[in-house]
Order: sequence, then structure tokens, then C-alpha cells
Amino acid sequence: MRIEQREHQSKVLIVVAPLMAVVASLSIAGVLIALAGAPVFEAYKVIFVGAFGSKFAITETLTRATPLIVTGLAAAVAFRARIWNIGAEGQLYMGALLATAVGYQNFLGLPSFALIPLLIVTGAVAGMVMLVIPLGLRLRFGVDEVVTTLLLNFVVLLFVSMMLDGPMKDPLAFGWPQSVPVVDEGLLPKLVERSRLHLGLVIAIALAIMVYVLNQFTVFGLESKAAGFNPVAARFAGVPFEKTLIKVACLSGGLAGIAGAIEVTGVKGLVSNDLSASFGYAGIVVAMLASLNPIGVIFAAIFTAMMFVGSESMSRTFGIPSFIADVVVSLSLLTMLVAVFLSNYRIRR
Repeated sequence: MRIEQREHQSKVLIVVAPLMAVVASLSIAGVLIALAGAPVFEAYKVIFVGAFGSKFAITETLTRATPLIVTGLAAAVAFRARIWNIGAEGQLYMGALLATAVGYQNFLGLPSFALIPLLIVTGAVAGMVMLVIPLGLRLRFGVDEVVTTLLLNFVVLLFVSMMLDGPMKDPLAFGWPQSVPVVDEGLLPKLVERSRLHLGLVIAIALAIMVYVLNQFTVFGLESKAAGFNPVAARFAGVPFEKTLIKVACLSGGLAGIAGAIEVTGVKGLVSNDLSASFGYAGIVVAMLASLNPIGVIFAAIFTAMMFVGSESMSRTFGIPSFIADVVVSLSLLTMLVAVFLSNYRIRR
């Protein structure tokens, strides 16, 4: 038996690989559900109905998918250029914190149509800085950005906790660790009345389309792909390697920061320690399930959100811990890696 690289990647394999990964992860998780004493197919039916079975369920699923789309885009952009951004969680929190700091008093008296873009841009700048610093350490000193971006997550979370208990603490929170709220003019309008679904979903989809256009139809997209595919060849071909990576880092970190700003202005209205349900880490799974395709990120994020929202219904119905959703998402990442490997290599006797 030997493993050899495929000369040409099959387009069918590229499309089928994510579906195979999802089916494999659901099959493996089904064994765990059966061991817990619940009917597997009924459990998955309850998950689907719990995520899409009513107007409330659909809006909650799409609300949960919104930050996953943006953090998935952040990971996809970075990974495409071989920048291993594991720090989207910290970048999200920093974007949320700075957006709140700018929007909690509205010193300039800006109307909503001006204040909301300002808060989103502020979040983007904060996320950019949190990724450009690790990239600078990589380019200057050869420091692995996997380590620096991962560790910065904990630094940011501690910094956010300090701010929530200090300068940005809400005096009306009765000691609960949360920030002062964003003014009403800075909040995103709701898409559906009496729900949490907000304009951030439209922004997230627009960002996915924008990233797709950048990747497919611009010089920057070609340069970032070349820089990730073969740095030596990219330099030889005249690609400004360092500048390209800095641009990619700004885009990736900016997207993660925007996710934080959207979550604050669309759902919470303030920053708290539980602002993110590990959206930064889940974005990595979303990006991999989508094969780093920006449009595919939208559907991968909805699938991931479906598992998180629907698993709560399954837990109430069958008494199975809702953590099974984390198992499915984690298995999806592992099976996707295997699927990607098999789409690039074949096993022969």
C-alpha cells in the first residue's frame, strides 16, 4: 500500500468532501446517542425541528449563525494564505470592547446610520491590531503565530475582565461583570419583530460575498493564494510577500473584530464575559467545513448553528447532554481533514 498525490483534484471530490465529513461525523455521533439510550434518527429529527421547526427556532439559528459566518470568514481568509490565525476569539472580544467604548455615550451625537458603521469599523480596527502584532513577530523573528494568537486569546479575555470590573463597569449592573451599554442609536435594527435576528445577518452575508469577489477577481486574491500555496515561487514571481500577508492579516483580524462589534450591537448591547459561545474557535471548524470557500462558509455556519440550537431541544426531549453538539462539530473538523487529505491523495496497492 502506498499514498500518492493526485495529479488533478476532482471537482466532484471537492464538492462531496464536506458532505462526506458531515455524514461521517453524524454517523459517529449517532453511536454515542445510541449508547445514551436514545433513538438516533429521532434524536436527529428533534435537532432539525428544534433548529428550523418554527419561526422562533429559525430566527435563533440564524442569530447564532451570524457571528459564525464572520469568524469563519476570518479563518478562511487567513488559512488560505497560510496564516494560522487561532486568535479570532480574542480578536472578537477586543472588537466588541472597543466598539462598546466608542458607542456607550455617543459623544458626537451621531444618528444610527452614521454611528453603526463607526462602531463596526472600530471593531474591525481592534481585530486588525490583534492579528498584525503576531504576524509582525512571525515576519521579524520567526515566531509561530499559532502560539502567539492562541495565547493572546487568554490575554484579551483577562483584559476584558479587568475592564468590566473597572473603567467600563456598568454601575447599574448590581455587581454583575458587564460593561456599560451601547446607546440605542448604535444598535442594529431587528429583521424580524419580537426576535433576536438582526441586520448583522445581512452584513455577514454581504461580507462573505465581498471576500469571494476579492479572492476570485482581484490581484490581491491571486497574490494571497500564491503566498499561501508556495512562498518561494510567489517571491520569485514578484509577489510582495510580506505586504500581502499584512493585508491578509488586516482582513482576517478585521473580520473577527467585526464579529464582536456585530454581536454587541445586534444581540447583547454590551460586553460581558459570556459574549461569545466560543465563536472564534467554532469559526475554524466552519472555515474547514467550507473548504475555505467564502460562500460555503455561510452554509457551514448554518449547519454548525443548527447543531448548537437543535441539540438543546434534543437534550430536553431525550435527556442527552447538549454537549453532543460540541462532539458533532469537533468530529466534523476531524472528518473534514480526512476528506481533504483523500481529495488530494489516493491510496494504491
